[in-house]
Amino acid sequence: MTLAIAFALGALVSGGLVFAVTRPGPTEQAADSLRAQSALRDREQIQALTALARATRDRLAPVLDGLERALAADPRTGGAPPAADVASWRKATAAAVADFADPPSGETATNVARAGLASAVRQISTAVDTYAASQALTGSARETVMLLAVRQRADAVFTWSAGATALDAVNVDAGHGHQHVFLPASPGSEALTADPEPEGSQRP
Repeated sequence: MTLAIAFALGALVSGGLVFAVTRPGPTEQAADSLRAQSALRDREQIQALTALARATRDRLAPVLDGLERALAADPRTGGAPPAADVASWRKATAAAVADFADPPSGETATNVARAGLASAVRQISTAVDTYAASQALTGSARETVMLLAVRQRADAVFTWSAGATALDAVNVDAGHGHQHVFLPASPGSEALTADPEPEGSQRP
C-alpha cells in the first residue's frame, strides 16, 4: 500500500512538473490570443469582400457588355449607344470605385485579393471614361482612342480574374469553400476562369 501511494504521489508530482514546464507563459498566451483574433477578423473580412465582389460583378457586368458592343459597333452606321447609357456606365463604375475605397487592413492574402479587384474596378472606370472621350473625336483620332478603350477593358477583365482567383483561394483557406466571382471573359482574352470545383467545396 505504501509503495502504491508513493508511486501515485510521484506520478502526480511528475505530471505537475511537466505541465508547469510545458504550459504556455503569459507572452505565448497573449500571442495565441492575438492570432485567434486575427484569424477571426480575416474570416469576417473575406466574407464581406466576397459579398462586395458579387455585388460589384452584378453591377459592372452590364457595363462591360454594353461597352463591348459599343466598341465593336461602326459609328458610321449609328451603332454608338445613347449618351444616357454612357452616363449610366460612368455612374455605376464611380460607385464601384467608391465601394473599394479606404479598405480595411487584413491578412496579406486577403489584401492581395482585394487589391486585384479594386484595381480592376478602376480600370473598368478608366475604359468607360476613355470611350466617353472618344465620342467627342472624329476620324483616326476617334479610332485610336476607341482601340485604347478596347485594351483597357480587356486588361480590366484580366485583372479582375486574378483578383477573383485570389479571392477563391482565401475563401478555401478560411473554410468557406470555393467562391467563384468571375466576370464574363471573351474567348482568347487569357483571363483566368473558375476552377471546376463546385461552389462551396473545400477541395483545394
